[in-house]
Amino acid sequence: MNLPRLQVERRLHTSRLMSTLALAVSLLLALLAIGLVFSSLGVDPVYAYRRILRGGFGSLYGLSESLAKAIPLLLTGAGLALAFRARVYNIGAEGQLLLGAIVGGGIALNFGHWPREVLLPVMFLGGFLGGALWAAVPALLKARFRVDEVLTSLMLVYVAGDLVRYLVYGPWRGPEERGFPYSSRFALAAQLPHLEGTRVHYPTLLLALGLALFLYLLLERTKLGYEIRVTGENPAAARYAGMNTDRIIVLVLLLSGGLAGMAGVGEVAGIHARLSPPEGISPGYGFTAIIVAWLARLNPLATILTAFLIGGLLVGGDAIQVALNLPAASIYIFNGMILLFVIAGDVFTRYRLRLELRS
Repeated sequence: MNLPRLQVERRLHTSRLMSTLALAVSLLLALLAIGLVFSSLGVDPVYAYRRILRGGFGSLYGLSESLAKAIPLLLTGAGLALAFRARVYNIGAEGQLLLGAIVGGGIALNFGHWPREVLLPVMFLGGFLGGALWAAVPALLKARFRVDEVLTSLMLVYVAGDLVRYLVYGPWRGPEERGFPYSSRFALAAQLPHLEGTRVHYPTLLLALGLALFLYLLLERTKLGYEIRVTGENPAAARYAGMNTDRIIVLVLLLSGGLAGMAGVGEVAGIHARLSPPEGISPGYGFTAIIVAWLARLNPLATILTAFLIGGLLVGGDAIQVALNLPAASIYIFNGMILLFVIAGDVFTRYRLRLELRS
């Protein structure tokens, strides 16, 4: 007796409506799954969601904090969206962010006597180069030796973290910090200005918005963007058409790493005004930005919205930890569930199941 067999095949075309519905269903299922987690912890899911929304978006303070957290998520997420569109999975943005913080912080500590108009652009340029340099290692290994960039970029995150610790516990520890692992505070010229009464460092915000728009136009309006999209959709076809896929791999990794590095500069110059251990510089923005990119359907322009949304969830997550006495890891479960369901929904928009009847 011949039984029917399920076949997985790639869809030739995915409509915008299907993509939108898949995203909506994915988010709904994620919320339901997270609700089950809250219930298992003895928390009313509706009450928890209400507290999250109120904490992140229900007051001027919450909105400003959400915007402050959205800045590094937007810079990093827009760069990751570019890389992921080329099917280059840069999972090491956290390490690239830390390298940008190191380079930008080093410039601030050594050249704080420069005028602000010169110093801040040099710090951001240095941060871009630092992040790009850290991404160059997996980029060259991928292009030259076909080494999996997921593994190499992720491993370098821990190297970057240890490098930050070495500096703040060692040669860069401020003599006035009484043995605590912090650098000296940056000179005023190396500190970013804020919107009054908030922690929103608006120069970095404007930079992030401009770069998200630039990457969108690059992807959708240029020959290079077309090559990036074709490489991501069908690498074999891209090579057959004469496109230099190795060059594209290196380019998107360098760009995504550079933007993550600029996010690191924004954090140390706009929030902390000094270097600290890695968990003090970034509470995992490089990893959370992966959710930002996928939630935006790998559209750099849409990361403006998704970065603000995830920033609000992070702020709301802090609120429920205090109000409901939940463990600090609860918000990471929240984010992980969203990423899992969004990626699963993306898979179903790209592939379909077909029942094959064998005669």
